[in-house]
Amino acid sequence: MSVRRLAEDTVQPAGFAFSEANARWAEATLRKYPEGRQQSAVIPLLMRAQDQDGWVTKAAIEYVADMLGMPLIRVLEVATFYTQFQLKPVGRRAHIQVCGTTPCMLRGANDLKDVCRSKIHPEPFHTNADGTLSWEEVECLGACVNAPMVMVFHDTYEDLTPERLEEIIDLFEAGRGAEVAPGPQNGRHLSAPLGGLTSLTGDYDDLIADGATAGAGGSEAITRGPASGAAPQGSGAGSAVTEDDSKAGRPDSYAEETDPSISAPGKADAANDSQAVEQDVTDELVDEAGRPGSGQEGGTVDARPSDQAGRDAAEADQVSGDTPAADAPKGGNLRAQEADAEDATIAGKYRPEKASPSRDRGRGEPGMVDGVSLDPSEIEGDRTDTSDTSPGPVAKDHFASRGEGGDAAKEAGERPADLLPEPRGDKDDLKRIKGIGPVIENKLNALGVFHYWQIAEWREAELVWVDNYLNFRGRVLRDRWIDQARALQGDVAGRA
Repeated sequence: MSVRRLAEDTVQPAGFAFSEANARWAEATLRKYPEGRQQSAVIPLLMRAQDQDGWVTKAAIEYVADMLGMPLIRVLEVATFYTQFQLKPVGRRAHIQVCGTTPCMLRGANDLKDVCRSKIHPEPFHTNADGTLSWEEVECLGACVNAPMVMVFHDTYEDLTPERLEEIIDLFEAGRGAEVAPGPQNGRHLSAPLGGLTSLTGDYDDLIADGATAGAGGSEAITRGPASGAAPQGSGAGSAVTEDDSKAGRPDSYAEETDPSISAPGKADAANDSQAVEQDVTDELVDEAGRPGSGQEGGTVDARPSDQAGRDAAEADQVSGDTPAADAPKGGNLRAQEADAEDATIAGKYRPEKASPSRDRGRGEPGMVDGVSLDPSEIEGDRTDTSDTSPGPVAKDHFASRGEGGDAAKEAGERPADLLPEPRGDKDDLKRIKGIGPVIENKLNALGVFHYWQIAEWREAELVWVDNYLNFRGRVLRDRWIDQARALQGDVAGRA
């Protein structure tokens, strides 16, 4: 599966479109996703396209990409990554997937593959002479207890023998696949044992039917024997339940052969401790493992008050918002540090005119950073204009989700003034603009945007408002919608 390519152009159909029923299904599927997240439906849409045509064609990939407003390469990546998508024509009546994972292999999957080679084609991913059947080997199909098994389209056929698979292949080739009942083919009910239950056939009281026996020191204990139907466990196998029930589920694994105190050639002296001492040490280590921070290396991990001085010493160079060093000129508190990072990454002309108190703390005059003025006019010198007219970020606008059309959205940017109640003549195909798919085009139309010239005449503030209206978090600016609309407007004018 390292290389999966589309089928040759000679077998690719000229186009693709969902049937009427599948188109309604696709629309209902898209409505399941939040606005702006419809691209998550790419896998179910490709699967429905495969169910319709039997395999995923190049035209189907392009169709799904246009429907979701996704770059074609992204949909192609999905289709070529998941092996559930068939990228070449398969059998019209049956494509048989033989599970070859270990449980099925041990139960006769190789014999099933031999049947496919003899009745369909010697090689997988090839159709028979009539083009009605094809086969492949796949990974686990999820019914290991009923191995071996195959899958045909969406149904599995389990507990197979080579003879039964031959019968199933003949029925599908004859167009009578509906007569084959999916599931186990040997009379098994689902995954239940063929011979009936062999364990847990009685109540819990049956498991302790031996009753109470006298324990050491006169204390009573209950000896649990093997479960009903289980093989004898040998002497010393039962575990006694006493007042200390912490080890009730542990089997008695002591045996003469495993006693570490037994001397043996080449055995280290340190291993010749008594078994009782070893158990005590083990229990002590288990108890210590419950301490806070146990198992960690480095840093301060123990929460005991006596170690407070050590923790303070280890964290002396760290600054947090609740320590005395938080306001030190060296680092400042967390908010001041965040402002410092913003100053270092946002161009000066996009910063607010009035600096925040936290930003200027310990730095001298407001609007100054290390003695350098933040005044854009001083930074830019005597220049009064610029050739850079492309939209850019607005001060403090991090493109957070603001909701559509709300007051918060109006705070960032300015609502476009050229919105129309209806298109002037024929609508332009806004989907030709990168970043606009069918869903976004419908939202723009509902807003009153129908033509390229409307987007081409937007100012930066209007573009920011639209970005927040669509909850795009800066995508409208990054995709340069204004530049694209101007180019498309000129293209339309040139053709006219």
